[in-house]
Amino acid sequence: MTGDPGTEAAQSPDLSGRVVIVGAGHAGGSAAALLRQYGWTGPITLIGDEPLIPYQRPPLSKAWLKGEADGDSLALRPASFYTEQSIRLRLSTGVSGINTAARMVTLDSGEAVAFDHLILAVGAAARKLPVPGAELAGVLELRTAADAELLKNALGPGKRLAVIGGGYVGLEAAASARALGAEAVVIEREPRVLARVACEELSGFFQDYHAARGVTFEVNAQVQGFVGTDGRVGGVALGDGRTLPCDVALVGIGALPHESLARLAGCECRQGIVVDEATRTSVAHIYAIGDCTQRPLPLYGLSGRLESVPNALEQAKQVASLLCGRPAPAPETPWFWSDQYDIKLQIAGLPHHAVTRVIRGNPADAKFAVFHLDAENRVQAVEAINAAPEFMAGRLLVGNRKPVAPEKLRDTSVSMKEVAA
Repeated sequence: MTGDPGTEAAQSPDLSGRVVIVGAGHAGGSAAALLRQYGWTGPITLIGDEPLIPYQRPPLSKAWLKGEADGDSLALRPASFYTEQSIRLRLSTGVSGINTAARMVTLDSGEAVAFDHLILAVGAAARKLPVPGAELAGVLELRTAADAELLKNALGPGKRLAVIGGGYVGLEAAASARALGAEAVVIEREPRVLARVACEELSGFFQDYHAARGVTFEVNAQVQGFVGTDGRVGGVALGDGRTLPCDVALVGIGALPHESLARLAGCECRQGIVVDEATRTSVAHIYAIGDCTQRPLPLYGLSGRLESVPNALEQAKQVASLLCGRPAPAPETPWFWSDQYDIKLQIAGLPHHAVTRVIRGNPADAKFAVFHLDAENRVQAVEAINAAPEFMAGRLLVGNRKPVAPEKLRDTSVSMKEVAA
């Protein structure tokens, strides 16, 4: 970061200024609510390009696909909340530009909206697969409720789902497809699923668990393109010459942060909008939160981009605290979760600088945890399968940086409370 723009907000906050939030997802919706909670009295405008009020996204690959949730049940807050709190919602509305000198955002309609403080909560977009046939109907992604509805309507008994990318969202969608009676194949270019986000033990566990429930896997596989008839996908062409038949294909190969608006405003971007520990960008009066940010990770002395609800909430607290002149919230340990079948995976921390892995419990029992330790035997991260005590204690250990003996971690006769003491 260059300079320290926005410091004046913390020193002598004017709670009556105009706040515009671009992005009405979990981060943007939470920031608007927290600003009111922390005492902001000025106008707040929340602009989103989707037609729905801010909603929870993690259930899209699970409850929504299985018909157990909809926009109302997933809403972060009821629609009446925004009226009661005088938060102006501008839904189904895109933003095309930012005039930093005049402090105005330009909507796709040409309308200009003035701000004193601008919060970018613009999220990320699904990474595209640049292969022939990617434009065919039935080649889908999963980032929004509209995406989830398309996928849900394409699944059911006898249908065949091809998932390109063996990440968490893809595996969750495969599990949901099986619950709906559809066939599912996961196609992964790496030698194992979850290769970028989980250790080998966890990858092996999930692949075996899914395979036992009817999901098939193609690893070390290259997708050459999609084939179909009458403009609709009918198969996935692989590099070895085979074509795997499908009725619908889900591309889940990661996400790219939305940076274009920030770049237009002159904000520093580097695989995300670069922010400091209080969410300030390199441009005064502009802040960024959520999936779109490249943010400090103080526990590790690094920066990175986190895609999670806890990250969205943490940064929403940071920007609301800054603007309202409250003390900065304490840095939190990053954490994540994934639900697949009857499995609850909980992860705390990131395995940066880890040199040792310790397994506690038996993967065959579907109840175990993998601890990642650094050279000083400090827990850097924990991956817990149906093991809430290990997750909770591991999260504390990641945060307090206390060394722990690997043999105590491994010994299930020693309680996690004792290990973390």
